[in-house]
Amino acid sequence: MSGHSDSGNNGGGGSRTHRDTAQVDMPMAPPQRTGPVGGVRGSNPVPPKPALTGPVPLPADGRSDASPLVRTVERHLDEILAAVPQPDAIELAVLDAQGLLCAEDVVSSRALPAFDQAALEGYAARAEDVAPASVRQPVELAVVGESVAGVDAPAAIGPGLALKVSAGAMLPAGADVVVPSVWTDRGAARVLVQAGPPAGSYVRRTGDDVAPGDSAVQVGTPIGPAQISLLAAVGRERVLVRPRPRVVVLSAGTELVDVSATPSPGQVVDVNSYALAAAARDAGADAYRSGILPSDPRRLAEVLESQLLRSDLVLISGTVASGGFDLVQEALAQLGEMRFSQVAMHPGPAQGFGRLGRDDVPVICVPGEPVGALVSFEVFVRPAIRLMLGKRQLFRRTVQAISGQQLLSPLGYRQYLHGTVMRHPDGGYVVEPVGDATDALLARMARANCLIVIDEDVTEVAAGGLVTVMPLLLGG
Repeated sequence: MSGHSDSGNNGGGGSRTHRDTAQVDMPMAPPQRTGPVGGVRGSNPVPPKPALTGPVPLPADGRSDASPLVRTVERHLDEILAAVPQPDAIELAVLDAQGLLCAEDVVSSRALPAFDQAALEGYAARAEDVAPASVRQPVELAVVGESVAGVDAPAAIGPGLALKVSAGAMLPAGADVVVPSVWTDRGAARVLVQAGPPAGSYVRRTGDDVAPGDSAVQVGTPIGPAQISLLAAVGRERVLVRPRPRVVVLSAGTELVDVSATPSPGQVVDVNSYALAAAARDAGADAYRSGILPSDPRRLAEVLESQLLRSDLVLISGTVASGGFDLVQEALAQLGEMRFSQVAMHPGPAQGFGRLGRDDVPVICVPGEPVGALVSFEVFVRPAIRLMLGKRQLFRRTVQAISGQQLLSPLGYRQYLHGTVMRHPDGGYVVEPVGDATDALLARMARANCLIVIDEDVTEVAAGGLVTVMPLLLGG
């Protein structure tokens, strides 16, 4: 398995959907156990293992397009990325813009600093006067006053004179160096200078940082504390940014009850609306958890229509019934064209996508099983949110890691296994799966810190073999 990833900035091409835009190939730790690296390719069946269940393997050639009912991961993802909108830029107060991408070239009309100033506390002087100074033969200068930040300095100093200055204080004309106080006797009327720094030392000249007409913050720059500082310095109270997309998260299923209710036999708590809203927020969206969809057809239609009006993207879990259209699918079909299909991935092969309502709002449907829902979010939804944010890197960075144990995968399906990845003492990474492919246990998933990605044509990775690992870093 190569693990190399597509480097396009819009996700429109490539052959692997664990692709990223900044592949990190780390040095590999020496294998702990011997065995073949990679997969058993071709038409060989998956070695029997009672615990491994999943989708039925595709026909012998292993191609997911061998069946018209099954789509590749790439095809489904590319359809989503091609359809998600680019929200118009909005103007926000600079503090509210934190974490977003700048949508304009901010040109400074000011010089930074606006005047010649001292970089630290000391004595402003002429470099030629202090050049011969040493500890054994200090240079004596007359102190003509003091300049502090926020107060005008004397107009000028001449030969043999010095001005005591604080950090940020205006320098007088004629001064071209600041001698740090620690290199003097700190005199008040006269000062002994024990070292002579060269001209320009510890001086901030007008416009050294930013000159009028310079670009202070460029389009596409993430706005963090440093950018906010610079925007304030050049006099910008507001800035044009790419807004956070509004993502509405809904859950479908007559068996669902809210977290505050005690489930009756056959009922389960709606965890997906919480998990997916948190995942959308971590990806950078403004996420709105709208909870469980009603089962009454009229009320259901009203809820869907209202959510389409308030969102840039709607995410629904649990909408793909095994026996054809369910109530939610029928309601969605009344609002526009939806495609429900099987995608060659495990877990979560049942997926749906469409653009609905008068504004063609993207609607992404993922499985109701929590593990499959979160894996589907990582593969399809997170890249879409990042594209809407204007991010250049849509996909998580991946690394190569040594598998600590044998991994099996159904032929023709891309497998995503939750795992724990650790640094090896000798360098590189080692990864262990958390449970096996049949697990849908929330506690085990919560212990994982990565996804192990096994490609469609690989049915077995031996212990000691290399696998592609996608670390699940918060905000990463």
